[in-house]
Amino acid sequence: MPHTLPEHGTLLHVGCGPKRIEQTPFARSGWRELRLDINPAVGPDLVGSLTDLSAVADRSVDAVFSSHNLEHLYPHEVPVALAEFRRVLAPGGLVLITCPDLQAVAALVAADRLVEPAYTSGMGPITALDILYGHRASLAAGNLYMAHRCGFTRRVLEGTVRAAGFVQSCSLRRPQAFDLWLLATVEPWAEQALRAAARRLIPAG
Repeated sequence: MPHTLPEHGTLLHVGCGPKRIEQTPFARSGWRELRLDINPAVGPDLVGSLTDLSAVADRSVDAVFSSHNLEHLYPHEVPVALAEFRRVLAPGGLVLITCPDLQAVAALVAADRLVEPAYTSGMGPITALDILYGHRASLAAGNLYMAHRCGFTRRVLEGTVRAAGFVQSCSLRRPQAFDLWLLATVEPWAEQALRAAARRLIPAG
């Protein structure tokens, strides 16, 4: 049976922080959001880590959204987290990942702009140092969950996801936003369907 992006289903929003589905690319009617975070202070539906999704049954969700949290893991933990994403996804399911683009950040470092603001977020000015190692103001306030322990270029992220058993992927660099986006599937999709899903879910560069 050919797979396409469904109009409804269960979305597992991992490492959600305070965000909800309305602040994700899945913000449209029909999707049921299940929020999971390691920090109980953000009020998730489930408390857990990316490397242990044991609170979520096998093949029970249609999509996993991981926004800016893979970089919080140690490198050896990333394949474990991706294996957990794959385990909980139903046949035909997809994962949407976004994380910092170290290639874009490295250009700032090479230009000796380590602590100059790269862009402004809801948390204020963000520098290359914040992107590389974690938001310094949050860390200084005691939120050590914000520390960064690894990172990716587009090629490395694609290779890591494929090595974890996802059969297809479509990715985008957004150098001006210093981020990477990747959509991957657990089963083969028609190329046209995969690219249509990517256009719908991945913000334009």
